[in-house]
Order: sequence, then C-alpha cells, then structure tokens
Amino acid sequence: MHLPPNDNSPTLYLTCGLPGSGKTTVARTIAEETAALRLTGDEWLQQLFPDMTTREAETGPFRARVEKLQWVTARRALKLGCNVVIDWGIWSRKERDHIRTEARAVGARVVLCLLDPPFEVLWARVSQRNAERPFGAFPMTKADLLRWSRLFQRPTAEELALYDPL
Repeated sequence: MHLPPNDNSPTLYLTCGLPGSGKTTVARTIAEETAALRLTGDEWLQQLFPDMTTREAETGPFRARVEKLQWVTARRALKLGCNVVIDWGIWSRKERDHIRTEARAVGARVVLCLLDPPFEVLWARVSQRNAERPFGAFPMTKADLLRWSRLFQRPTAEELALYDPL
C-alpha cells in the first residue's frame, strides 16, 4: 500500500554524513523544532552495551539489530503521524533508497539532511569529541575516519532531487 503525502503528512528526516559532520546536533535541533522522535544508533548502543568498543560498534552484530529495531519504531511512529529523525549516517545510496521508499509507502514526506564538511573539519570535531567523550560517542582514530570516508557514497544531485525540500 502506498499513501501519498499530504500537507498533514509526518516527515522523516534522515541525517546523512560521516562522524563529526554534525548529524546529531542537527538531529537534536530538528527533533526540538518539529516535535520529532529522534533515533540515534550510537546512543542506544552505549546504553545497552556500555563497554562496547568502537570496532564492535562498527562491525559487530548489534548495530544492525539496533538500527532494525529503530526502523520498526520509526515506521510505526510515522504511521501514527509522528515526525521522526533517523540519526545514523546512512552512507549508502541503497540504504537511503530503501528507507525513502518504505517511508513514502506509509505516507510520509522524506527530507535528506546532507552534512558534508571537509575532512579536516571532520577530524577536528572528532578529535574534540574524543577528548570530551560525551554520551553516545565512540572514540575513533584518524585511520577509522579515513576508512569510513572511502565507504561514504555522497548523494548525487540526481539523488537529492528525489527528496522533499527541508
């Protein structure tokens, strides 16, 4: 079943970017300004597994399970008319396409919030976060960030045109 969005449709906001790009800051702002449910994978992982390492958070089985549960929660909230912010990074086009399609199938608008500062800015922010260690932040090395930056599939202009405007 596909429900077309209308003026009263809930909105799914997707934060897209690498660590240090500002995703969580933007997600918090959107959640406050739009009364949205904010779902941040790293926060859930730290709450459930406080001793988890960065490597386990990246490659272990729990991230996929947490994000699957968050997506089930997000879809239900959208069906109920609630705005939702997904704060995962969403690095691949395939993942973005899948989420956009499923959200629109329940009648939601979908807004992609692309955050893509230069690598030097990312590393400066990650370095500061490593020093401060706020809740929900896993420590990471410059090598981690470099590896992840090679995996990140930046949305093209063609892909960006598939989303609703902010």
